[in-house]
Amino acid sequence: MAGRLQGKRALVTASAQGIGRATVEAYAREGAQVIATDVNPARLAELEGVPGITTHVLDVLDADAIRAAADQIGAVDVLFNCAGFVHHGTILECDEDAFDFSMNLNVKAMYRMIRAFLPAMIKAGGGSIINMSSVSGSVKGIPFRFVYGTSKAAVIGLTKSVSADFLRQGIRCNCICPGTVQSPSLDDRIAAFDDPVQARKDFIARQPLGRLGTAEEIAAMAVYLAGDESAYTTGQHFIVDGGIAG
Repeated sequence: MAGRLQGKRALVTASAQGIGRATVEAYAREGAQVIATDVNPARLAELEGVPGITTHVLDVLDADAIRAAADQIGAVDVLFNCAGFVHHGTILECDEDAFDFSMNLNVKAMYRMIRAFLPAMIKAGGGSIINMSSVSGSVKGIPFRFVYGTSKAAVIGLTKSVSADFLRQGIRCNCICPGTVQSPSLDDRIAAFDDPVQARKDFIARQPLGRLGTAEEIAAMAVYLAGDESAYTTGQHFIVDGGIAG
């Protein structure tokens, strides 16, 4: 079924690669007018000229830049907060700088984006906010994902709170909890291991389904949550994890 997002205006963060890019492309195929944002202008430029997609360089760690973007872009029907960072290690391997960086990017950036774009969404009559969480921390403890899991658990609380506060004003807020997904960022993390070949095998082995997820599979959930098919759905977390949570 094509045209599921016809007439909708969507903004996606971390659009240059991985799940963000797959979602931007899926939204455009379904008829949305998409504002693709990312901190990396070179990678973002690869989306320029694609029908239905415009690009906007945005650092979601920059509060002033977020406010300026919200003023410039105005109301959107869909806000997908996809930007995030995966820190590897236990609490003993997470110093305060690492903790602050992860919490700022994985949680505070969402707070800033929602706070900046929500008023115009309400004024326009409503919309759908989608936040990127993870099966790690939010649903199940995963080894060596201390601050990542902590931040992604916080995303669920943020999501439920926004949903509860604004559902009568036409705002839906949900989050997606993926398992391990093949992406350029995963490739970078695997390359950092002493034995990348074994590391990739280990990532796959922890997936009960026997394979990594694809960015397109997560984007499919993001399409559903952006569209009118999910009009009765808010305050929920959707697990797309290959069976990790069991």
